Amino acid sequence: MTVVFGSDHAGYDLRHALAAGFRAAGHDVSEVGATSDAPYDYPDAADLVCAQVLAGGTDLGVLVCGTGIGVSIRANRYSGIRAANCCTTEMAVLARQHNHANVLCLGARLLNLEQAEEIARVFLQTEEDTSERHSRRVRKLDGNFPAS
Repeated sequence: MTVVFGSDHAGYDLRHALAAGFRAAGHDVSEVGATSDAPYDYPDAADLVCAQVLAGGTDLGVLVCGTGIGVSIRANRYSGIRAANCCTTEMAVLARQHNHANVLCLGARLLNLEQAEEIARVFLQTEEDTSERHSRRVRKLDGNFPAS
């Protein structure tokens, strides 16, 4: 699987550790955004990840900031991006299955490495549920409203 990891400065250490772990597990991983813990704006990191996901050059994106909220807000401004800020594995599973989320957002100030790794692992392994009820709702999320 091809995954792009991005972060601001607050998420740099967690992002870098996550990316290294997924690279070691055999995933094709790239990293964008902050290159250290020096100030780096989270919207810029979200823009870089979303551009790669939308271009089709990567299967899924993972964004990390202090809480996961800022990157989630920014990422969800893009048509075709469904970013989910997940704090548990159950949220990650449901975000993928029900919402067809293609970008995972994580909070470096809220999760330790072990928690973040497990959430990301589950997110990447979970397939979308393409049953009509979920597909219909995802079309609405993406602004493709069915005729009434």
